[in-house]
Amino acid sequence: MTDRFHHPDDRETRSAARVRALEALLIEKGIITSRTVDTVLDVFETKMGPFNGARIVAHAWVDPAFKTRLIEDAPAAIAEMTDLPEGMAGAEGEHMRAVANGEGVHNLVICTLCSCYPWPVLGLPPYWYKDPTFRSRAAREPRAVLKEFGLTVPDSTEVKVWDSSAQIRWFVVPERPAGTEGMSESELAALVTPESMMGVAVAASP
Repeated sequence: MTDRFHHPDDRETRSAARVRALEALLIEKGIITSRTVDTVLDVFETKMGPFNGARIVAHAWVDPAFKTRLIEDAPAAIAEMTDLPEGMAGAEGEHMRAVANGEGVHNLVICTLCSCYPWPVLGLPPYWYKDPTFRSRAAREPRAVLKEFGLTVPDSTEVKVWDSSAQIRWFVVPERPAGTEGMSESELAALVTPESMMGVAVAASP
């Protein structure tokens, strides 16, 4: 992660302390139970997360017709994949849209207003995605920001920035890496990172 969006080393510790205090207060007031947080965490560890997005991207890589449908109507295309968990169109997934990287174009997803994010395919957003510096600079100078992430986009490639909101939550279908011919979908999915589906990186090489 670039130092440009670095946070104090104790940020996680301080945030965790606040969360524990808030959880204790909500339990005391009877708003939630001691199992509520564990249930939510389990959802994002086992059901909703970047592992879903990786499977969707891998399927798009091997099935051009599916990729076309995914770009045209992401929720409908995702619903075709019966091996995904229930609730893909639920919280934070109601209005998902996909854009594909390809020859001459690279896509970057941001949220200038807050931290809107397609949870079912990417999980919870990282800290830096919510950082005001990232959100503002990525809109103004996306090439410079991508370079700070270690991704240099050629001048001949257009960089398109997509602003997620409560109405539309974007994710990127990265380009399929070279040398992956003959790989299975599960092997391909292992090359897809959350960062590549946000556009701040490319898919990993085999």
